[in-house]
Amino acid sequence: MRKTILIITIALLCLKKQAATAQTVDIYRDSVVQLYGVIMTADSLKAIPFASVVVDKKGRGTITNNDGVFSIAVIKGEHITFSCVGFKDRTILIPTKLEGNQYSVIQLLVNDTNFLPATILKPRPTRAQFERDFVSAKVDDDLYETARKNTSMSQKRVILSSLPYDGKEAVGASLTQQASKYYYSGQLPPMNILNPSAWRSFINSWKRGDYKTKK
Repeated sequence: MRKTILIITIALLCLKKQAATAQTVDIYRDSVVQLYGVIMTADSLKAIPFASVVVDKKGRGTITNNDGVFSIAVIKGEHITFSCVGFKDRTILIPTKLEGNQYSVIQLLVNDTNFLPATILKPRPTRAQFERDFVSAKVDDDLYETARKNTSMSQKRVILSSLPYDGKEAVGASLTQQASKYYYSGQLPPMNILNPSAWRSFINSWKRGDYKTKK
């Protein structure tokens, strides 16, 4: 008898939970609204492309197409902000007692006038000062000059001296050292002080400035 009552109680609780879940889903489904419309200028009624349509404090939004048309899913009671560069922002409220699940708007945006601070241009007092400032003015390098400096031999040497060996170069250097060690195994290695090739390499490095102290 007790087992039967327990089974009936569990079944009633499950049915009640399912009913509550279904009711919550239905409420949420009824609160979703498909918002669509067009954004135009208030003075000439021209479509505003790529205007922003953002749901406040939700991080959701969309933009209008080339014809100023948009469509987005929102919740009843949310605030929607329409904005675009050069126009004043407008915010609307989706009605909470809206009948149905669609809401269309034709939103007009007003031009926003921005006033820049005044700038006063004054000439140089004398011609000599103008010529001096004009000649001594520092002009930034263009793209061609920047590329020429970055690809010069001196810049390449600086970059190569500061970069570590890659895998291939490290293996090659290690094999070269091992080959030299094995070649002169059991005897003294030669002294390069009388080697003309070594002296030529040293003089060329000295002329290039490889031994200068880098600050």
